[in-house]
Amino acid sequence: MSSRGVYAPTDGLAYDPEDPSYWDEAALQRETARVFDVCAGCRMCFKYCDAFPKLFAIADGQHDGDARALTGPQTAAVMDDCFQCKQCEVNCPYSPRDAHPFAVDFPRLANRHRAQSTRARGLSLRERVLANPDALGMAARLGGGLADRLNRNSAHRLLLEKTLGIHRDKQLPTFAPRTFEAWAVEAGLTKGAPGAEVVLFQSCAVDNNEPDIGRDTVEVLRANGVDVRCVRGLGCCGMPAWECGDLPELRRRARRNLDVLVPHVDAGSTIVALGPTCAMMLRREYPTLVGPADRERASRLAAAIRDPGEYLVSIRKRAGAGVALASRPERVAYHVACHQRAQAIGVPARDLIRRGGVSDIVTVGECCGHDGTYAMKVETFEAARRIGRKAFEGMQAAEAATWVTDCPLAAIQIEQNAGTKPLHPMSLLARAYRGDPFPPQPR
Repeated sequence: MSSRGVYAPTDGLAYDPEDPSYWDEAALQRETARVFDVCAGCRMCFKYCDAFPKLFAIADGQHDGDARALTGPQTAAVMDDCFQCKQCEVNCPYSPRDAHPFAVDFPRLANRHRAQSTRARGLSLRERVLANPDALGMAARLGGGLADRLNRNSAHRLLLEKTLGIHRDKQLPTFAPRTFEAWAVEAGLTKGAPGAEVVLFQSCAVDNNEPDIGRDTVEVLRANGVDVRCVRGLGCCGMPAWECGDLPELRRRARRNLDVLVPHVDAGSTIVALGPTCAMMLRREYPTLVGPADRERASRLAAAIRDPGEYLVSIRKRAGAGVALASRPERVAYHVACHQRAQAIGVPARDLIRRGGVSDIVTVGECCGHDGTYAMKVETFEAARRIGRKAFEGMQAAEAATWVTDCPLAAIQIEQNAGTKPLHPMSLLARAYRGDPFPPQPR
């Protein structure tokens, strides 16, 4: 295929919201038709989500194979099935990642559709609720555990389904009575001027739902001789808002995090992000999604972002690093999160566990299907389970007593559909450093 032929980018190619054509509906239609044509000619991404099978079925069944002929409603139906796992972009042979002249980035194209739609129609109540995990966490704490009790009540879940479209059977995150930030303040980890070796971006999931992951990460970093600090005032990375196409809210959240983190970056700190989605947002999305006044700061922050395993691997040869494991699981099933793969950093936490003496690790690289709020919604709950089936079956087939994933949402999805909740790799390492027992391997 020649970049000068029918597959060449149109004048509507734009992934930057500051490009005027980004918001031009006709320009978006031209570029979408071209991308659909490239994808229908390739068809490598048939297995990642329902967007591509739907595109191919509509093109073949209703337009004699012409993917450029999809109508507006048909195009919207295809784009609605993109849940931003990023696996098509990771594997696409025509992507900007590989500097290909076709410059196909299907997830960013889907984001553009969503942003235009949201600007035109506004946000639904469900989108407003799910896009603000920090507010949900605060409300849950003020309720003194009522939210968790209600989320296990069938009548309340039916009400949530009818009013917000959250599936009655979806296992929801539980809320911690105290945030990770509150613990960090009490532990003295927020004191002092900028300049610590590492500053944590704990993520809203760790702050509101899984503070043990944050505490375990601090323990592991300190055991490896790392000067680690936490900061007050961080918020959600903005991915839930951007999932809804709400660019102004994403930018507001990004600015807040930039204000808090950039002074530490400028003082030489590395920012260790505890969730793959948050790390991906801060490292890959902020630089092109924030407003013009914040872009230079966003680029500086992006260069300082590391995954915890990635950071520990980078220091493994220095004195004080490479702590011996006092206990270890016999076999581990390790699920690789989609947004970890999207960052192209490999699987450093798995490698750390292996270097610690756990030689029997089964790696499962399939999408679990949770993907933000996709698995929560009535209309996509069953699709999420179907898409994640290979991940669930892969973890079960490993026949390991200990399961691991870097993504807290993937852990919930895997627990609900495969029966075991995976540990975060930093939690596994913290337990192993302490000598805590692991479940015995079934014989």
